[in-house]
Amino acid sequence: MRKMIKFLLFSLVIILFLNGCSAKNESQDIFQYKDSFVGDNSAVGNIVNQLQSGEHLVGFELKTKEKPYGMILNYDWSESESVYKETAIYNATFIFALVQNVDWITFNFDNQEYTITKEKLQESYGIELSKFKNEDELRKLTEEFLGNTNKGN
Repeated sequence: MRKMIKFLLFSLVIILFLNGCSAKNESQDIFQYKDSFVGDNSAVGNIVNQLQSGEHLVGFELKTKEKPYGMILNYDWSESESVYKETAIYNATFIFALVQNVDWITFNFDNQEYTITKEKLQESYGIELSKFKNEDELRKLTEEFLGNTNKGN
């Protein structure tokens, strides 16, 4: 009987632990930060760390003293120019969709710098990015856009 109680308690602890781990993963939906502001350091940090190459992000600056508001993302990572461009477009798309008042983003990679404006990117897509309500739809749009852009090169 005692062994059975120990086994049940051990099983309960394992189930609770596994349930806690899965609940944490589900809460990592990037769209929980939808409608953030460029001045919200915590929200912006969470967004950029979840985007492509977030593991190579070494820091970011938020430019909020005067309009147009922007941000500078600094990466420590050596890759090809095409990967840098794809990462910049992909990440800018998500940031512009999630952060209400950001107008421009500068990406600093190794020895490459790219500045993307919200106005020009939305013009390229032909759609207002803030209208997206979930990650899957935005990811699909971005991947199609990048696929078409790469075919044109």
